[in-house]
Amino acid sequence: MTTSLDPNTFGEGQPCFGCSPDHPTGLRLRFERDGEWVRTRFSPGDAHQGPPGIMHGGLVTTLADEVAAWAIIGVLGKFGFTAQMRAKLLKPVRVGAEVLGRSRVAKDTGRTVTVEVFLAQSGEDVYKGEFTFVLVDRTGAERLLGGPLPAAWERFLR
Repeated sequence: MTTSLDPNTFGEGQPCFGCSPDHPTGLRLRFERDGEWVRTRFSPGDAHQGPPGIMHGGLVTTLADEVAAWAIIGVLGKFGFTAQMRAKLLKPVRVGAEVLGRSRVAKDTGRTVTVEVFLAQSGEDVYKGEFTFVLVDRTGAERLLGGPLPAAWERFLR
């Protein structure tokens, strides 16, 4: 069964470049959970180019990082901060063609979570990666954020 994940999970007007529905230049990604997998779809446009016709590699990795983060949110009900990533760009990600992103939790130690990510275009994998996230308590989150934890984030703490 597929379940849509709430884009306002972290509150109205949250500033995330990847998933905020209100970010003026962000990706505005939407996610759904299907069993152990979290998925999203994104169509890169001209503003997402590096070389002509190809999505910028940093933005490809941003897309993958966001899909990975939402596996933790959607499957574990937690939030993690990206600590490490391994990425392999298998083929160029083309502008104008929809990208299907999918991720799943591969390992959960209680303090860290490792997530597998795959991006595909036209039915072929174009990216595969592995992201490790640190799950934090209130003190750790506030230290990383540089200030108080927003109320909407409290339920996602370790």
